[in-house]
Amino acid sequence: MSTISRRNFLKLAGAGTAGAGLLGTPLARSASQSRVVIVGGGVGGATTAKYLKLYAPEIEVTIIEPKREYRRPYGSSEVITGQVTMEDITISYDALKNRHGVKFIHDTVTDVDYDNKQVTTAGDEKVGYDRLVLSPGISFDFDAIEGLTEDLAETKLPHGWDATDQLLELKAQLEAVPEDGTVIVGPPPGPYRCPPGPYERAGLIAQWLLDRGDKNPKVIILDPKNGFTTDYSMLHAWNELYRFNIPEPARSKYNEEELAELKTYDEPGPIEWIMGDMGGQILKVDAENMTVEAEAGVFEADMINIIPPLKAARIAFDLDLVDDSGWCPVDQKTFESTRHPDVHVIGDSCIAGAMPKSGYAANSQAKVLAIQLRALLAGNEPVEPVFQNTCYALAGNTENGMFVADVFRLEDGKIVRVDEQRYLPFDATQQQVRLAALYQHNWMTAFTEDCFS
Repeated sequence: MSTISRRNFLKLAGAGTAGAGLLGTPLARSASQSRVVIVGGGVGGATTAKYLKLYAPEIEVTIIEPKREYRRPYGSSEVITGQVTMEDITISYDALKNRHGVKFIHDTVTDVDYDNKQVTTAGDEKVGYDRLVLSPGISFDFDAIEGLTEDLAETKLPHGWDATDQLLELKAQLEAVPEDGTVIVGPPPGPYRCPPGPYERAGLIAQWLLDRGDKNPKVIILDPKNGFTTDYSMLHAWNELYRFNIPEPARSKYNEEELAELKTYDEPGPIEWIMGDMGGQILKVDAENMTVEAEAGVFEADMINIIPPLKAARIAFDLDLVDDSGWCPVDQKTFESTRHPDVHVIGDSCIAGAMPKSGYAANSQAKVLAIQLRALLAGNEPVEPVFQNTCYALAGNTENGMFVADVFRLEDGKIVRVDEQRYLPFDATQQQVRLAALYQHNWMTAFTEDCFS
């Protein structure tokens, strides 16, 4: 892979402000007195609310969210390995309320009357809307793996994939792993939230065990898939950092010159990736005996971190917004539900073409949706959208970073990825790799402020 050209870099950078140029589009009439209700106060919901108030302050915007603070999933695996605390990932809604005039109802939605455009909460509050937005996140399919239950996920087998106190349980479990113990990480099948995340977590755990002084720890990744976002960079980094032998089926990701640079180790290091073609699909888990059965065999472990298959949030099912795929179908230009009019679904729960399920993607969708809502409420045509996504990840060593950067456009009603350079080049310098790690942490701060401040 070649380095990113100045022309392509400018394309990527320019995509982040693509929506800004659309704000000057003249409106046919004012959207005054319009009411937008947003269900979910995560990245998608918060960004929609903030930018809609920036674009059209006259619109009344209300977020219905049971939690009074938000915990960010992005970067939360670092709680497990002690780089950050739960306090570090906890975000206030005060700026949205006080600076931007977003109204909050801290309650749970129990029903939506689509005919009369009214939301009902558990506290029996009735809230009318002109447009309803849902950004409710994800839920988990525990039935997909024998032996895995929601109760176990709160105790012995926490997944820690939605930034709850399960992260603290995983931290305690990691600290209790005996010297040179074994940790199993089970990524979910696609699609799922934060595509590089399970592999970053595996790397962070391996690095933590090494830093503790373990000589021969083992982190086994049992994976139903044969690849993942950033695999090109991640596997290469593991090869350099952790004596990781890249599985034969995965070597096709590299050209001949790159393959010649990869190392092969007689005594592999702490990370083992058993991909789908090698039997990585998990079939059963036994929490009492701490074993995991995969197609490749039965594995014993001191700590098991299985992330179950994901689907749309439960409320999306309850409100009849989900199809047979387990996700919410939408018009990918406006994110309006194809099941109910004047209802929009963004973020992890929606089907958004080639866009991944990530915080960055939800933020990008939310900014576009804010523009579209402003136009629709004023009786104007929606604009042609441009989206972007960047996912950062660490190889395990916190100074070894990587990213994937994508731009998306609409073609024939579907969101498609623009074919451009996505990753750091294979021959990236140590300085570039360290900068990518620095960018990750700086991005998390700036990104959080963009969504919530």
